[in-house]
Parts: sequence; structure tokens; C-alpha cells
Amino acid sequence: MPEAPKKSLKATTTEEQHEYCLAEKNKAALEFIEDVTTNADEVQKKVLAEILTRNACVEYLHRHGLAGYTDRDTFKKLVPVITYEDLQPDINRIANGDTSQILCSDPISEFLTSSGTSGGERKLMPTIEEEMERRSLLYSLLMPLMSQSVEGLEKGKGMYFLFIKSEAKTPGGLVARPVLTSYYKSSHFKERPYDPYTNYTSPNETILCPDSYQSMYSQMLCGLVHNKEVLRVGAVFASGFIRAIRFLEKHWQSLCRDIRIGTIDPQITDPSVREAVSRVLKPDPKLADFVEGECRKDSWQGIITRLWPNTKYVDVIVTGTMSQYIPTLDYYSNSLPLVCTMYASSECYFGVNLNPLCKPSDVSYTLIPTMAYFEFLPVHKNNGTNSISVPKSLNDKEKQDLVDLVDVKLGQEYELVVTTYAGLYRYRVGDVLRVAGFKNKAPQFNFVCRKNVVLSIDSDKTDEVELQTAVKNAVNHLMPFDATLTEYTSFADTSSIPGHYVLYWELSQKGSTQIPPSVYEDCCLTVEESLNSVYRQGRVSDKSIGPLEMKIVETGTFDKLMDYAISLGASINQYKTPRCVKFAPIIELLNSRVVSNYFSPKCPKWVPGHKQWCNNKN
Repeated sequence: MPEAPKKSLKATTTEEQHEYCLAEKNKAALEFIEDVTTNADEVQKKVLAEILTRNACVEYLHRHGLAGYTDRDTFKKLVPVITYEDLQPDINRIANGDTSQILCSDPISEFLTSSGTSGGERKLMPTIEEEMERRSLLYSLLMPLMSQSVEGLEKGKGMYFLFIKSEAKTPGGLVARPVLTSYYKSSHFKERPYDPYTNYTSPNETILCPDSYQSMYSQMLCGLVHNKEVLRVGAVFASGFIRAIRFLEKHWQSLCRDIRIGTIDPQITDPSVREAVSRVLKPDPKLADFVEGECRKDSWQGIITRLWPNTKYVDVIVTGTMSQYIPTLDYYSNSLPLVCTMYASSECYFGVNLNPLCKPSDVSYTLIPTMAYFEFLPVHKNNGTNSISVPKSLNDKEKQDLVDLVDVKLGQEYELVVTTYAGLYRYRVGDVLRVAGFKNKAPQFNFVCRKNVVLSIDSDKTDEVELQTAVKNAVNHLMPFDATLTEYTSFADTSSIPGHYVLYWELSQKGSTQIPPSVYEDCCLTVEESLNSVYRQGRVSDKSIGPLEMKIVETGTFDKLMDYAISLGASINQYKTPRCVKFAPIIELLNSRVVSNYFSPKCPKWVPGHKQWCNNKN
């Protein structure tokens, strides 16, 4: 970390003092980025040595014979490259109350639940108190970078729709919750000192409200009250921000009534939320008329710039599967810049976007070398196709192929492997990244994809094996009718909000008894019941995913699909039915041959925490 900048001039007024402090803070943040990217390899060596020195006595490293060594070569020679399944027995011991130094010398303070799953349940990532400082450091870099591209952001507010999610306790008493819920509930967020860059329209109480409807309603109300002060808008994911706009479409009349008379809707019953909103809500008939006038118009194109006229950009993640929401965001925002500021996960916070106003397709993230020790496993395309080959387990040669942060090659794709302060050692994150360039000695990466994911609407990630298992469970409902599933594919439909999964099924039926609609609905529900807990939480608790839809297509549809693929150059010998489709002409072909469609009749079962924890209580 560079030394704090020395004062070179004296401010004469309070306003000048604030501006001076902000300028110095921004300068220090940019100098930090310059320093750690210039000395990336030295910083990485130091980070690894520090992690291994602190954790020299932990059981996991002793198990692999590290015996106090802190150099890179010995570490790579002795410590294996692992997946979550390799680590799960140790995770389970900690979750069940073992407080010995298994993975980390510092006490595990809580588990961060990943959106990735293992065995249908969220992965549990160990964390320690100190990690909150590292996350806060990365957040502190975002606005200084943004201020290089957009002036005056300190003079207004940010309207961000931020939410907490449900949490659970492990049998050993540790809290398990998503990383952002952990951050929003921490003193780092709740008791943050005044900073013009974290001046949000949403009071903390509205963000921390566990009821998603009350939280969204009150945050939207406060955002409308401050509409002239809003300079930037956003949410974590693009899907979440679009849900907020669709919420406004549905509830603008109630919101306008509240603004007009200066009282909050009786449906908002949380006392802390009501009190927080009452501090900003005053009768404002003129604003109510303005909002009502805009919302009554036939078209909602550009509604963001119409209601919040000083907005300079939309701050949401639109990389990876979130790119499917870009056209909708452009429609609502009059094509304001879509800004992706940072790259992070439950395992670790990784890096920042140094060029935040770039096009979404050009977003690259510079990994900050102080966050963790990074390695990279080369991945390859399969036989000239677009599918990515990432081995599930590594042989000795593949282990030797891992490269360090400064040794990656421009244009090459890699799977990210991390060693963290909180007890992950050579852990495969599952993200595939492409080297897009360099900032000094530190590489900049495009996010390519999450390994093996075929379907995603929000934070859910469904892979091909899981989808196959769910479909296999569902087709049992067809057996009494002497019907079999000939072929199937799927599609993540985001044309409606919330988005939903669509399955296209082609059936072969020998029996003469017609299959009633209720059986197809049972098939839909069985698929949902078979999917992972992140998907089911999105359906039941977060309301971020709509009911699964099944479309029955004419006999011969998948032959037509193969003919179309071959006409575009696919090899008939290598062709296999894609289990997920995204290409618009293919979706049009499938939809043109639909004979009937059905929806899941109710939400699948879901409870917070892991299934086995709930079973242990019973």
C-alpha cells in the first residue's frame, strides 16, 4: 500500500475541505492500484508467504506435508489443486462444530453461501473477520475509478436496490449466508462514516428489511422522493434492477398516493422501515403528479431518465449470463452507459474494472494482487467447437500447467484457482476468464462463463447433469400413459420478469389415453423440486424466478433442429442435441412447432440452510 499522500495545500472552507479530502482519497486509491499492478509478482509472492506463515500449523497443510514451507515451488509441489467436493469433509467438520485449526489459524467467523451448488445445496465458503477489511478495500477503489470518467458524482445520491437474503445456522452454530447479506449486516456497512460516494437514497433499514416486498417498496419510494438528486442507479445484477422497474410498473399508483399525502402504505408493517421512510417522506403533490404523468404513458421506454433525469449511468453486472438483460436495460434507460465495476464471489473478492464506461462486451477486470494468491489453469476449446474443456480432476502434467498471475498469455482462456487468507488452498473457483490485456504487470480478464452452467435467470446456476437428473425424475409421470421422452432442450426466458426456465419436450406415445394437463404440470413441479436450493430459493423466497414452463412440440421437431444446425455448418457425425438454446432463430423454430404448454402449478419446497441440517432438527 503506498504511503498516505502528504498535504500540499490548505482548504479554507468546509466545502473546500470536503473536496480536498475526497481528491486526496481518490488519489491514494489510484496510487494503490498503480503500485500493486506495477509490482504484481512481488505482491503475489508476499501474499502467498503471508498466508502460509499464518496458517503453518493448520491441519490441512500438515496433511499435505508442507511443514512450514512458505515458498511458491514447494507449495505447488505438495498442495493439490482441488474442487469443493475435495474440501467438503473439512467444511462439514467445521459446520458441525469442530473449532480446531483445520483450514485456517484464525477462527472461522461464518460461512458464505455460494450461488454455486454441490449435491443440490449451496456451497459453504469459510471466512474470517479480517476478510471484511479486504472486501471493504475493493469497494473503496470503485468510486475513485468511476470519478475519473464521470465528474460530480459526489454531489448527488445513488439509487441502488440492495437486499438481504435468508440465513441459517449450521449444527455447530455458525451463520451461513450470502456474502452481500454478510456485508450489509456488518458494521462496515451499517456504521460507515459519511462518504458522498456511499450516499444512497435507501435508508439502511429498508435494505436490511427481510421482507422482499416491503424492502423493494420502501426503497423505490425513497428513490422517487429523491429523484432530482439521483446521479446513478443500480443493483447487484441486471436482473435485480429490471425487477425493480417492473415492480414500479405494477405499484406506481400506491407509490404516488404515498408521495401525495406523505404517508407510507399500510402494507408496509416493519416499524423500523416505516420510521426510516417517514424521515424523508413529506407530502409532495407536485412530485406525485409528475411521477403519475410519466407512469401513465403508454410507453415505458426511457423511464429511468424520465423519472430520474440526472442519472449518468446504470451500475449492474451485465457480464456472463446477465448479458441477456442488456436490451431491456437499454430500453428502460435510453441506452445510458451500463457499468460493471467489480468482479467478486463468495470465495474471494477478485478485482475491478479500470475502464468502467466501456461497452458491456468489452468489460475486463484487473485482479488486485493483494486480495488472494491467484493461479490459472489453461482451458481449451473442444475440436473447433465453442464448448470449453476443463478437466474435472487434474493429472500431474495438468497440475504443472498452472501459471501465476503475471505469466498468463494474451488471448488465452484459463480457469481461476485461488488461495485465500480464510483457508482455501489452490481452490478451483469454476470461472473461465480470457486475458484481454494488462495494467502494468497485472493481467486484465474478460469473464467468459461459469464452468458447466446451462441455465441461469438470476443468481441460480443449473448445469447439464442436474437438468438431466431433473428431467429423468419428471418423465416418470408419463409412464402410466405409455409415453416416453424422445428429446428435449431448454431455454432461459427473460422476456417476462421474473424470467423463467422453459423446457421443450418431444414425446413418443404408444398408448391411446390422452395425457391430461395436470400430469404435465406435475412434470413441471417435479423438475423444479429436483433442481438445486439456489433455484428453489429464487422461486420461493426471493421471487426472482417465475414458474417453470413446459412446451410440448410436434413429432420431428428435433430432426428439424438438427437439419438447421447442419445447414449452418455443423458436422452430422458430431452433432448432438444442445441441452440449452440461446440462438434466436432456433428458439423461433422450436416455438413455431409448440402444440401445448404448461406451467408449474405451485412453488417447490425450500427451507433456509442445508437439507441435512433440517433433518437433524427433526
